[in-house]
Amino acid sequence: MEGVTATNGKEKVMFEHKTEEEARKEILSMVEGYYRAFHAKKEDFREGDRISYAARVYDQDEMCNLVDSALEFWLTSGRYTEQFEKELADYIGVRFCSLVNSGSSANLLAFMALTSPLLGERRVKRGDEIITVAAGFPTTVTPYLQYGAVPVFLDLTIPQYNLDVSQLEEALSEKTKAVMIAHTLGNPFDLKAIRSFCDAHGLWLIEDNCDALGSEYCMDGVWRKTGSIGDIGTSSFYPPHHMTMGEGGAVYTDNPLLHKIIRSLRDWGRDCMCPSGKDNLCGHRFDKQYGELPLGYDHKYVYSHFGYNLKATDLQAAIGCAQLKKLPQFVERRRENFERLKAQLSAVQDRLILPEACPNSKPSWFGFLITCREGVDKNHVVQYLESHGVQTRMLFSGNLIKQPCFDEMRKSHEGYRVVGDLHVTDHIMENSFWIGVYPGMTDAKLDYMAKVLCEAVWGQKI
Repeated sequence: MEGVTATNGKEKVMFEHKTEEEARKEILSMVEGYYRAFHAKKEDFREGDRISYAARVYDQDEMCNLVDSALEFWLTSGRYTEQFEKELADYIGVRFCSLVNSGSSANLLAFMALTSPLLGERRVKRGDEIITVAAGFPTTVTPYLQYGAVPVFLDLTIPQYNLDVSQLEEALSEKTKAVMIAHTLGNPFDLKAIRSFCDAHGLWLIEDNCDALGSEYCMDGVWRKTGSIGDIGTSSFYPPHHMTMGEGGAVYTDNPLLHKIIRSLRDWGRDCMCPSGKDNLCGHRFDKQYGELPLGYDHKYVYSHFGYNLKATDLQAAIGCAQLKKLPQFVERRRENFERLKAQLSAVQDRLILPEACPNSKPSWFGFLITCREGVDKNHVVQYLESHGVQTRMLFSGNLIKQPCFDEMRKSHEGYRVVGDLHVTDHIMENSFWIGVYPGMTDAKLDYMAKVLCEAVWGQKI
């Protein structure tokens, strides 16, 4: 970079007599100083201040990585993407990981992979059924509804808020092809029972791990990360989640064929596996014949699937690489925050049902889910918390089939199936809410939330 100048109005920033590496170090040093001056603000919490359910937790590492990537100006997936995919796969305990632009895209790819002709008789076709739950985030279900598969909704259990495994056999039909469900707010579902059910009936299992990154489950005496036990796992890196890159997600698997399909679908449906900016890694770019294309047609423009462009940028991956190093301490802090809240709320267990971990699990809690007992008005409690600065959230859609997006399907009684009457799901929709335990939450905030929640409950007559 010797002799290069950059101008900003009349001011000139000179990099004369500096190598590119020296100039980069100087810039990144300034970024560190900028972080310390303008972002590293010590929080001075006062009662009544707004407490969000989640927020970004970061330092100069993320900002420096972001600027470092920006200086390269590669922009699309590159070296940071490769690093992130390898390190996340290692963390989860699987062989393959694909970075994508959101958790919703991750769920889309995970499901669409099951529709690939490469899977033969196990391929999901239109009209086939997918077992799931109605109390969750819509984008777990949206991909198969849009494809033309049929969701089969099962109920939950309280206080774990995961699928009621006693309904699995009743849900099974000759059209059942897969189970696709989320670990609710970081609490693993009964992986042993559901994995055994899938294995017994030749079904795929997709773990929506978007709210549970870092959760663990003991399977056959071995502790494993959630997302590694199903055939495919997914993650989201939206700011409220366990780690963030702003927008972003990931799909991971131990199955080489599923990985090949996922990569193809993510990268426009291409048959070619060459990463961005690289050509002819296989050495057979121009010497094969595909479909009814002419012999030697450029392999980079051969499409084996109807795919998308769902890649993330290297800018996002750069942030993710820094966040991933902090993930173990994030997970530990979430667990500590959860236990502190639960201990302080034990005084109102006669009025509130507090959450419990799935047996044989170590949750990486995304939130603290509470159900009001009979005689306690949830709306009053929620409004009291909000008016005192404590942000609350519902269990996402509550009962998805009662949402406006289901109006037409509900009236026609077509496109989905329900096992039982979902009475627990409805009870959760009417009586449950959650508050945050994210790693940036201080003890003072946790104590204040517990205090306000106790006030809200004790203020009601039962």
